[in-house]
Amino acid sequence: MSLKILNSRQIREADAYTIEHEKMTSAELMERAAAAFVRAYVKMYDEKHEVFIFCGTGNNGGDGLVIGRMLLSQKYKVHVYIVRQNGKVSADFQENLEKLNKFHEPAEISEKAEVPEPDENSIIIDALFGTGLSRPVEGIYAEVINKINKSRAEVVSVDIPSGLYPDSPADKTGAIVRADCAITFHNPKLAFMLPENGRWIRTWKIVNIGLNKDFLERIVSPYCFTDLDTIRRIYRSRDKWSHKGDFGKVMLIAGSKGKIGAGVLCAKACLRSGAGLLTVYLPACGYEIMQMSIPEAMVQTDPSEETFSSSPDVKGFDVIGMGPGLGTGKETKEAFKDLLNNIPDNQLVVLDADALNLLSRNNDLLELLPQRAVLTPHPKEFERLVGHWDNDFERLEKQKEFSRKHNVVVVLKGAHTSIASPDGQVYFNSTGNPGMATGGTGDVLTGILAGLLGQKYPPFEAAILGVFLHGLAADLAARELGEDAIIASDIVTYLPKAFREVNDPGYTISAQLY
Repeated sequence: MSLKILNSRQIREADAYTIEHEKMTSAELMERAAAAFVRAYVKMYDEKHEVFIFCGTGNNGGDGLVIGRMLLSQKYKVHVYIVRQNGKVSADFQENLEKLNKFHEPAEISEKAEVPEPDENSIIIDALFGTGLSRPVEGIYAEVINKINKSRAEVVSVDIPSGLYPDSPADKTGAIVRADCAITFHNPKLAFMLPENGRWIRTWKIVNIGLNKDFLERIVSPYCFTDLDTIRRIYRSRDKWSHKGDFGKVMLIAGSKGKIGAGVLCAKACLRSGAGLLTVYLPACGYEIMQMSIPEAMVQTDPSEETFSSSPDVKGFDVIGMGPGLGTGKETKEAFKDLLNNIPDNQLVVLDADALNLLSRNNDLLELLPQRAVLTPHPKEFERLVGHWDNDFERLEKQKEFSRKHNVVVVLKGAHTSIASPDGQVYFNSTGNPGMATGGTGDVLTGILAGLLGQKYPPFEAAILGVFLHGLAADLAARELGEDAIIASDIVTYLPKAFREVNDPGYTISAQLY
């Protein structure tokens, strides 16, 4: 089962179903959730750090009270603060307040002057609001959040940073906690996947709180988070009797004068991803470069010395990958149009970089997009294709709509790269690091995807698997080289280790990388 991303309504339903079918109270489920939080917390921070827990008066605040009681029992120095704006409290909050009062009397905050100022060696636990918040945070709660955000202490949020909505854009008029980490319950939140929320949450960890498995298997969500188990279900090991013809005939169309390196990176990645036979089509000026760089690849040259000017004969190939370093001149545009007009129905296509720029500059070409093509834009390339968006939730909807309308897979690159299928499914990737923000890494991804498509992976599965391997190879490179020093060819170098991690359950070298 893939790790589904649930919305706030589904989370409430999962809680309620678990309580009903496992014959437990909501307070007992709260106890279970807090215990899972504390197990994760004590692995991150020892008892030398003073703990300041800020609780609202709802169920997220109730979690905070239980967490405080449990940390006190483990000899942590804990200060619990209850923030009240009105007299309303949840029943579970009240029950756990009475339990905590036997060990520790919380302080109350009703005005700004009562908010403490933890030092830089302290840890703040934010338990003000959870996933049920539906309006901007104001009043004394906003004052507390502003003080938390100005603090030099590290901030850990319970489930989600207070003030952040799990399923919709953050409200700019309300206060939001800037969390160094969120320890989130059972499933990641959609808000965690979108770059606009990076300012509110630096990292997050999932803890299992024992929600009912039958319910989670049945519940339907269009969003999933890719983990190693998901990838191992997609991956297919090679048959003993297979031969190179079983793993695809791939043509890559790439490069122009001064950008032949993009084609080299793409071709190396394609071969390292398992393509059976690779032909690279490029301007004549790149012939010797390609032959000397990659002896395993066959090479065809364009009539032009410097650009892609004439569509090659693509019959007999299983996959066409196109775009890296191509250029967008008039001749190239006409050759690209001719190619799109002549792609056989059974041929799979990957389009990246300048192929996408040609599409955005010539909207008539969108009508020629091959069915089931895989497009791999970065955010700016995608904006040129679909127009401006006001927030990342709107961007996500545009991605889903573009995929549905054109019957293509859209791989929108970035942290937690999102992969959209025509039927509305979106997978968010779990691997990768900021070291990938360097020229050529997108060319490597194009090659990986072309290589996987040649091995007859369905386009959506190829995209999920390829993006994961691409990021995992970068994570393995970063472990040895550091994020700052990674270059695109390092990702190709570490691809074999990434594949081994996926296809050999006993070979684990990347634990805790993602």
